[in-house]
Amino acid sequence: MECKQERNLKRCNCTWEPCPRKGLCCECLAYHLAHQELPACAFPPEVERTYDRSFQRFIQVYSKR
Repeated sequence: MECKQERNLKRCNCTWEPCPRKGLCCECLAYHLAHQELPACAFPPEVERTYDRSFQRFIQVYSKR
């Protein structure tokens, strides 16, 4: 399966600039799950900028909606 990295980059809201996984969704997801967190795309922009990507933060954000 061919990676669509360029297309993925258009939708990637990650603000961590030195990230080597930008646009590589499968690598990004694997990395964050291994660290018991979710990737930037799981959060709205104002929360993503805090870099708190924990499962707990995800629950807090979406239980209020």
